[in-house]
Amino acid sequence: MNPPRTPPRIVHVGGSAPYDIHIGHGLLDDGAALAAHVRGRHVLLLSDTNVAPLYAERVAAALQAARPELKIGRFVLPAGEASKTLAGFGEAITALAELGATRDACVFALGGGVVGDLAGFAAACWMRGVDCVQLPTTLLSMVDSSVGGKTAVDLPQGKNLVGAFHLPRAVFADTGALTSLPLRELRAGLAEVIKYGAIRDPLFMEWLGAEREALLAGDAHALATAIARSCEHKAEIVERDPLEKGERALLNLGHTFGHAIETEQGYGAPGSDNLNHGEAVAVGMVLAARLSTQLGLAPASDAEALQALLARYGLPTQIPVGLAPEALLARMRLDKKNIAGRLRLVLWRGIGQAMVVPDVDEAQVLQVLAGTP
Repeated sequence: MNPPRTPPRIVHVGGSAPYDIHIGHGLLDDGAALAAHVRGRHVLLLSDTNVAPLYAERVAAALQAARPELKIGRFVLPAGEASKTLAGFGEAITALAELGATRDACVFALGGGVVGDLAGFAAACWMRGVDCVQLPTTLLSMVDSSVGGKTAVDLPQGKNLVGAFHLPRAVFADTGALTSLPLRELRAGLAEVIKYGAIRDPLFMEWLGAEREALLAGDAHALATAIARSCEHKAEIVERDPLEKGERALLNLGHTFGHAIETEQGYGAPGSDNLNHGEAVAVGMVLAARLSTQLGLAPASDAEALQALLARYGLPTQIPVGLAPEALLARMRLDKKNIAGRLRLVLWRGIGQAMVVPDVDEAQVLQVLAGTP
């Protein structure tokens, strides 16, 4: 039974190109609201093989009903991180060309983080930039990748190494889409939600501890609250630092470690037991917290509390077996935050007090990766 329709929550993102994040149930069917962000008559609906069968027809029908003159093309990627490549980007660009998309076209990114990143990058590059509307369908993409305009594709050498900043015209987070989300993917999104408490909001961390059962059960009100609070945190940060010159780097707590794990495992190939992005970030946050303790920046009790909360949510907290510390360190050296070949990591002084630490000693990082004090 669907929850009663209520007005969506709206989180405003300010800055040079302001936009709104709409959070609520049934937004994918609101053709008038979606079509309001289409300036021309060309729309490319970009999705993947998991999401398109569930929602693509609904979104296309809603847009067409609101704007019958729209010419709507579709491009569907194979689901999974392995599709977020230069080859996939090239296919998306070809789809825009075949649609005859003009400079007032709009790309709708219907799916999770992979779809959002690739669709946003294609929109950033087609004719030097066309509009993009993000329609995130996973919790992880609702609270992280759909907000802030980071777009990219992966290389074999590392995640998100080719990309651009390209702000969306709007974000519509339809919480109804979360009912079709597997529990593992829901947990992965909750890792990114927990991150916001870890970097700047101890009270939110306490709330997440208290609301664990409701969130894991998919309670609509609890999820909407978690999404809105997470988006509020991200909006406040990206408004002040849209191009990640300073404070925005704090949003990457655990990501340098996590990206290294993802890359070394081969980006979660379909059918494998490799960690997905949220799971890798969960492990990465634990490693960042342990390193902070080892460097004398934060109490061990806070690292233990973070690890315990992640474990209560069913998330991994240890590096997968078979990954060599030296290989992970080599991956971390390619992180975009590094300067002059020196590691620059997001660590913390304790829960709610994230910080960027330059010139981190690689020997200390290696000890944490090896699990040695």
